[in-house]
Amino acid sequence: MSTASLKDRIPPHNIEAEQATLGAILLDWDAVGSVITHLRAESFYSLQHQTIFKAILSLYNKGQRGDILTLTEELRQTGKLDAAGGVAYVASLPDHVPTSSNVEYYAQLVKDDFNRRELIKISSSAISEAHDDTKPSRTTLEDTQNKLFALAESNQSQRLLSMWELVPDTFSIIEKHLHNQETYTGVPSGFSGLDKMTSGFQNSEMIIIGARPSMGKTALALSMIHHIAIQKNIPTGIFSLEMSYTQIGQRLISQIARMSGSRIRSGMMTQAEFQRLQDAAGVLYDAPLCIADTPNMKMLDLRAMARKMKQQYQVKIIFIDYIGLITSDNYSSNTPRHEQVSEISRSLKSLARELDIPIVALCQVSRDSEGKEPTLANLRDSGSIEQDADVVMFIHRERKATDNNDEAIEAKILLAKQRNGPIGNVDLIFLPSYAKFENRAEDE
Repeated sequence: MSTASLKDRIPPHNIEAEQATLGAILLDWDAVGSVITHLRAESFYSLQHQTIFKAILSLYNKGQRGDILTLTEELRQTGKLDAAGGVAYVASLPDHVPTSSNVEYYAQLVKDDFNRRELIKISSSAISEAHDDTKPSRTTLEDTQNKLFALAESNQSQRLLSMWELVPDTFSIIEKHLHNQETYTGVPSGFSGLDKMTSGFQNSEMIIIGARPSMGKTALALSMIHHIAIQKNIPTGIFSLEMSYTQIGQRLISQIARMSGSRIRSGMMTQAEFQRLQDAAGVLYDAPLCIADTPNMKMLDLRAMARKMKQQYQVKIIFIDYIGLITSDNYSSNTPRHEQVSEISRSLKSLARELDIPIVALCQVSRDSEGKEPTLANLRDSGSIEQDADVVMFIHRERKATDNNDEAIEAKILLAKQRNGPIGNVDLIFLPSYAKFENRAEDE
């Protein structure tokens, strides 16, 4: 067997670096605090070294300072001394390192080889599953992506910051806000009262918009999208699980042209009105807006398409209409709905953090809130939504017998939860003829 093919079969590892890391810890016990931010027991290739590192962590967690004697005694008490190579081997580890000052460098070498082994493992698993005809290819793709993202996330650098590092960076942000008072730090919704309270929708946040059916959840979301994507030209993604993309398009054209949706659907319009619609369609045509309109979408597919939106279209915010129509990956007839929604809620929050953009999800509230202002307790199916969300707002307005008229209806957004800011109410008006929320005239 050639040297090259033999090397390909042996997983990447560096025994000398592993010995140097363990030896440096035994020379200077305070080095443990630096090493554990990089390594876990499984990061070591040698089973002996894994056993020794577990014993080191055990002593560290007990608050005991370790040396050769205490470490060998810990291994002896757990029955792992022979597995660690015996007293002689443990005692020889400090001989493999000249100084403990380079312990983080040694640990990084160990970590780098561990990453390479994990990449090989993930790749081998993907190849094996790709040959399995009984498993859908998209499931293999999603599993592989998740493993790669998890590995990448585990390699995020961790560091401690002193105040002399933190204060200048923080104050520069405050100073920037001072000189740029009219802008928001996040994606602006277009509703001035709401944006003043939130400073716009912030990256990594999950925002919930709740309301009873037919109270205007989709209308509010599309009003925000109109401002974000069309007026501000900010790339935006929509998952419309209830309405088709043509229905979304008609609603947006109705809002842009300020023409009744019922007139558009009936075709009863003048030539001048039709020209207004053409002009509105031209505005919408140039908008940086992408739509996924698959009904009953699995969370697995939603995550994959959201990543594609971010990578291919550079979206800065994603809207989901609505959370109750997402299907859990682990769905079965025996799984209670609240458990499914809990899993979906956690996945959406994780997705917002992963993509580092705001995700706005619409949600229905329970029937007992009909006719009164909804509260956090009225979110349907799961308390996890309330727990996972960074911002929760509700729509409250009078329910008319019919919304097919030109009369403006007073409405308000109830900002019931904001993890990093105030809560309160924002007064709006609802224009039912073209299903649009707007600021009150005095708030414009």
